[in-house]
Amino acid sequence: MPSIKVGVLVSGSGTNLQAIIDSVERKEVPAEIAIVISNKNDAYALERAKKHNIPAVFINHRGFASREDFEKVLIHELDSRNIDLICLAGFMRVLTPLFVNHYKHRIMNIHPALLPMAKGLYGEHVHEAVLKSGAKFSGCTVHFVTEDVDEGPIIVQRVIPVDDDDTPHSLAERVLQQEHIAYPEAIKRIAENKFEIIGNRVKIKR
Repeated sequence: MPSIKVGVLVSGSGTNLQAIIDSVERKEVPAEIAIVISNKNDAYALERAKKHNIPAVFINHRGFASREDFEKVLIHELDSRNIDLICLAGFMRVLTPLFVNHYKHRIMNIHPALLPMAKGLYGEHVHEAVLKSGAKFSGCTVHFVTEDVDEGPIIVQRVIPVDDDDTPHSLAERVLQQEHIAYPEAIKRIAENKFEIIGNRVKIKR
């Protein structure tokens, strides 16, 4: 039996969602994806979920008076399925303290750089900032979500060199390949309970 039930929140195409699905189906990660929720009706991630018989739900954030009202509906959907872990996979909404505190140390996000590099940025803006900085290495970071954006305890990082001829697009493509490895790895660590949080550090138990 899967050790944890996962809910995935996503706004776009869902390539990280697909990587998680594939890892679960290969039995590399002891988890069940119990629901995929998107705030975008045309998000291809919803189609990915349906192809794998995963419940796919669209909830339009624009239909609510406040971010908190929207999140209360998210919480209802997730809690009704007894979700243990929430994965943000390109979910283009900043979550409020209401949501974050309801699932303290149970929400994960992936950032396409080595935090704290390019903190608070998204998409190709991240890779533009990395290149502008002159950094010789980039990569991706899976971290727990806290009230402060991109500040939560780091679970997994994967590192790649920045090539002299890299563009934001080429760097993004190579970082994305690492994201597809890092996210399932982080979920596996949490599912197997091989970690403890000390301050702002996630200590992996070997």
